[in-house]
Amino acid sequence: MAVSDEIVVKDSNGARLSDGDSVQVIKDLKVKGTSVTLKRGTLIKNIRLTDDPDEIECNADKVKGLVLKACFLKKA
Repeated sequence: MAVSDEIVVKDSNGARLSDGDSVQVIKDLKVKGTSVTLKRGTLIKNIRLTDDPDEIECNADKVKGLVLKACFLKKA
């Protein structure tokens, strides 16, 4: 029996996410440290997975270096 170190990241609908996917925000999110709010339906391209299965790294239109919870995203 082989032990897999692969981290499985799932969006709010249970779809599996991988590096380079595009996702949509399902809820308005305020970005800490800025006055920017990511509106519902915002498309975020080219995500990167982290060591935490609940978080992804990405760049949005006005904010670079965001870390978002996967539960607020759906695969586009």
